[in-house]
Amino acid sequence: MSSHFLVTGAKGFIGAWIVKNLVERGEQPWILDVDTSAHRLEALLSAAQLEQVGFIRGDVTRGEDLERAVAERGITHIVHMAALQVPSCAANPVLGAQVNVLGTLNIFEAARRCRDTVRSVVYASSAAVYGPEEFYGAGTLSQDAVLHPNTHYGVFKQCNEGNARVYSITANLSSVGLRPWAVYGVGRDQGVTSAPTKALKAIVLRRPYTIRFKGTIDLQYVNDTARIFLRCSEAALPGARVYSLRGSVMQTEQFIDTLETVAPEARKLIRVEGPRLPIAADLDDSALVRDLGDVPRTPLVDGIRETLALFEKLHSEGRLDASDLDS
Repeated sequence: MSSHFLVTGAKGFIGAWIVKNLVERGEQPWILDVDTSAHRLEALLSAAQLEQVGFIRGDVTRGEDLERAVAERGITHIVHMAALQVPSCAANPVLGAQVNVLGTLNIFEAARRCRDTVRSVVYASSAAVYGPEEFYGAGTLSQDAVLHPNTHYGVFKQCNEGNARVYSITANLSSVGLRPWAVYGVGRDQGVTSAPTKALKAIVLRRPYTIRFKGTIDLQYVNDTARIFLRCSEAALPGARVYSLRGSVMQTEQFIDTLETVAPEARKLIRVEGPRLPIAADLDDSALVRDLGDVPRTPLVDGIRETLALFEKLHSEGRLDASDLDS
């Protein structure tokens, strides 16, 4: 059977890489958004590749927009990435709930109403559903650990996981929610954990940059994360599954040490200061590995090299936006 993908939030960071993966394997993904600007997609795709992408003007907070998009394009796979990040949810919790919670409910409703064609729903949850390390104690955190979010963003994501479970029970609608931690790579220019990516961009631009948090982090390469979303979308997993993701777990200072092995100039340009982030980072992904098989896991050194190379290419073409380094 042919597949037709709808990606919301496709002009965001992970969403753009999901689109990139689909295009590179010959698919024509449909993206739904309120406007046509697409600077992250333009950084990742050639002009010819961009022509393979179908654009649907619509808003995830409007259920009729989603249902129309799914029905008219015969969508079989929905990958839902649209969301406001932690700072935006903190600044405007009501808007955050409208986009992050109501938008996700609209996704499930569209899938329920178009269940004759929709075969899977995969959505972005977040490691922000967990609380700080001190709440759990030492050691790797089980996926089934008590959720203890302490941001509006984390609470919204926890709500989405609960609603997915209800749709599984009441409508037999299967879904997968994925909980990334600090995803890095070209296009990551928003959110608290965008700092490691900004540090890589600063190295290319030969600018000093400070990562303003310390403590344990889990760095996940964006191309791995995008491929995991697509693998889950096509795996036909029953029920309402939720999985933690895992990349390279380390202290922030260890990231700087690793960075210096690839780019020695980082020693003079990049420094770390500030508090620990209030989200446990040493997460167990054994459930994902069990259900999906081997998952993509690019070594940190290789992910850093690939990201630096793409930033260098954009810089040489005069297309590397540095405005996020000031935020």
